[in-house]
Amino acid sequence: MQERMEESGLGRLPQYAPLANPYVPYQSCGAATYPAKRGVVRGTLFPGLDLPFLGMVNEGELPNLPLHELQALSFAITELGLYLDTHTDDTEALELFRRYVALYEDGAAQYQEKYGPLRLQCAGKNGRYNWLQSPWPWEYDAKQED
Repeated sequence: MQERMEESGLGRLPQYAPLANPYVPYQSCGAATYPAKRGVVRGTLFPGLDLPFLGMVNEGELPNLPLHELQALSFAITELGLYLDTHTDDTEALELFRRYVALYEDGAAQYQEKYGPLRLQCAGKNGRYNWLQSPWPWEYDAKQED
């Protein structure tokens, strides 16, 4: 068997190789959450999962621009969706999920009306293909947002 593994190009472990012991923290229902804009910067919506690597903490903030608001809401929706996959009875999380989805949908509609499509799938909705319309969303600065 060992010879076949070596011939196939598969690696092999030494006889007494140490193995990793992974640990995945489990969240209880009713887990506390960061606001969406803080969660996207911290990399998690849940303070209980916020385990800074080597004690480094990202305390930065996203600029207060419509596209960044949508980015934060999208992140929060994804995080809550993953949480709700394993905590289907958490009604508070479900309500927060619904609230963020409604905010995202309203914000995306307003953004697309003012600046153009956010996704390629929305590029032909106004009777013409407008995906490559300039300027691109990241070319706007805070002064143009007012």
